[in-house]
Amino acid sequence: MAQDVPGGTNLVEQKSNFASEAFAAAVGRPAEIRQVYEAIAFRPSLLNNVKNSFNGLQFGFGYAPASIAVALAAHGPSASYAYSDEIWQRYRIGAFFKLTDAAGAPIVSNIFLARKASLDDASPNDEKGKYQDTSIEMLQQRGLIVLACHTAIEEQARALVKNGFAPAGTTATAVADDMLTHLIPGTIVVPSMVATLAVLQATYHYTYISPAI
Repeated sequence: MAQDVPGGTNLVEQKSNFASEAFAAAVGRPAEIRQVYEAIAFRPSLLNNVKNSFNGLQFGFGYAPASIAVALAAHGPSASYAYSDEIWQRYRIGAFFKLTDAAGAPIVSNIFLARKASLDDASPNDEKGKYQDTSIEMLQQRGLIVLACHTAIEEQARALVKNGFAPAGTTATAVADDMLTHLIPGTIVVPSMVATLAVLQATYHYTYISPAI
């Protein structure tokens, strides 16, 4: 049913289906500094930039970790950061977006998700410690808010069906519903990422960054 699918089952998400309270609680939590990263083209180096934001703000500028709010506003191919392994595998997300590993083979799972370091405190200079871990799980532990664009997912579902990446006979609506209900833990679905960027800046005073690398 529509209410069981984050954002609902319409191509354009309706206000009645938007989890506005969860969104407001996440992005509007008490913070001294707020930053939003927009990601469209798939450049995993972006996660290193996010890590550097947390480190620079905490260790260089001296902000308390709890007072830092960083949001990842990923859409386009970068929406796949929020997809579970199940979605990466079922719809061959790596092949669909032409995302390849170091050997040139399509990526077959969300290799950017799993935490690599221990949660135990460490020196920020420890290259294997938590403060140098660029995994999404570790960045979430440090306060990263992962947003998913309902519009991008609906549009991608239609493209997956059209180009033969979905099981035969599957409708675009069913694919979108599947994707929306199999996002990584902690993800918040927003109606439209480009609209959300405006809200984050105008209402919640997030500074905007979109690294070119």
